[in-house]
Amino acid sequence: MSNQTRIPGRRCDHPLLRLLRLLPVVAITLSVVLMAATPLLARAADGAGPRVDVGKIDGTITPVMERYVNRAIGRAERDRAAAIVFEMDTPGGLSSAMDDIIRDILQSKVPVVVYVGPRGARAASAGVYITYAAHVAAMAPGTNIGSASPIFMGANGGATDGSETLKKKVTNDAVAQITNLANLRQRNAQWAEQAVRDAVNVTADQAVQLKVVDLQAPDLPTLLAQIDGRTVQMASGAMTLATKGATLHGVEMTAMESFLQVLADPTIAYLLLSLGMLGLVLELSHPGVILPGVAGGLCLLLGLFALGTLPVNWAAVLLIAFAFVLFAADLFVTSFGTLTIGGLISFVIGSYLLIGSNAPPGYEVARPVIWTMTVCLVGFFLFIAGAVMKARLRPAATGKQTLIGAVGTARSALRPSGMVYLNGELWGATLERPDPTELAAGQPVTVTKIDGLRLTVRPARATDVAHRRRPAGDPREIVPATSTARAEPTSASS
Repeated sequence: MSNQTRIPGRRCDHPLLRLLRLLPVVAITLSVVLMAATPLLARAADGAGPRVDVGKIDGTITPVMERYVNRAIGRAERDRAAAIVFEMDTPGGLSSAMDDIIRDILQSKVPVVVYVGPRGARAASAGVYITYAAHVAAMAPGTNIGSASPIFMGANGGATDGSETLKKKVTNDAVAQITNLANLRQRNAQWAEQAVRDAVNVTADQAVQLKVVDLQAPDLPTLLAQIDGRTVQMASGAMTLATKGATLHGVEMTAMESFLQVLADPTIAYLLLSLGMLGLVLELSHPGVILPGVAGGLCLLLGLFALGTLPVNWAAVLLIAFAFVLFAADLFVTSFGTLTIGGLISFVIGSYLLIGSNAPPGYEVARPVIWTMTVCLVGFFLFIAGAVMKARLRPAATGKQTLIGAVGTARSALRPSGMVYLNGELWGATLERPDPTELAAGQPVTVTKIDGLRLTVRPARATDVAHRRRPAGDPREIVPATSTARAEPTSASS
């Protein structure tokens, strides 16, 4: 037995236990220190060289693209980047979104470099204005810039040549805007005016010679080395670029921005609009299915959002909607296909007018998609029409009509009325005139008419017995008169 005495209420104060009790406190303290030091370590790592953010203006200029550019510039300002470079390849886009991007560039606290690249890229229409607005404009070999003529939109949203007065007004406004940008950045204002008035286009080599852009570079590292030490004019004053050997940080679109940018494609918007309306038609024709209605509603709302970012002819949208109204009506009205044919005509016309052929490049609805969608609609409604005709021609499976032509057995003599055993039930029956006025019990009879709960019958022929009608899977059989007493059940419902 141990000689040590344990004092009640006092714990053993061993050094190892004290260390174990301190471990959670130490772990928490280290975690907090590491979290606070991570940004400092990252900036220290970047401190070896300047930081340059790199974004992409790839595709049509839409409100979604403008929000992305604004976010990218804001991030570069917060991170105190030496500059932000936008690699651009665009066919143009909406003037409203272009104006917002230009405003973002002019108000930026970080130098904005627009680099038309890689090889094969272009800066067309709205891309010319954005290039002119940049503090530094550069192009990769094998690229081109130009064709900045404005597209005139009619009152219905479709592209039009416009009246002479309207053309002068819009063109002169566009010329004034790009001339101001050219003077601000000391670039070729005369060529910029030609790009607007005559839609001229030049290659990268010609653009450098004409002073449309500042320089030509094969890749981003070369570009950053070439512009290092260049002085640019910011809103706050002159700034010297320090970009040589800079660390590049990509600024990508978020998943939501990428999704919304895809929706802004005219062909995608058209498909969403068409599939959304088709889903609603399916839900109306088959209430309670739910899935077509939910999917159709989502597609329709997304399609309307996409159309809101495009130069759309809203009369064409109404034509497409009217087409689906006719499709839905044809499911409930006997029109012998007239409503469906009218709907197809309305659908095709609306599809072609949805976005005019004079719309900016990249805003056309693909013609093969229009005809593919039309063929799919034709196939769908032919399938529906075939199913309806098949259902109408199918013999009735329930109700009184199923008894017409059925073969039963006379339970009692018919003089001319009596009882008939049919489908497991006893029925009051009367012989049809001018058939015999009397029929012996046990003889097979065929139902020719039903009035309330009374049947009109006639003696069954051999063909009636051979082709007697029975519900699918019904095990009951009509027993010939010779074996009636043996086969008939002992009881029947009345």
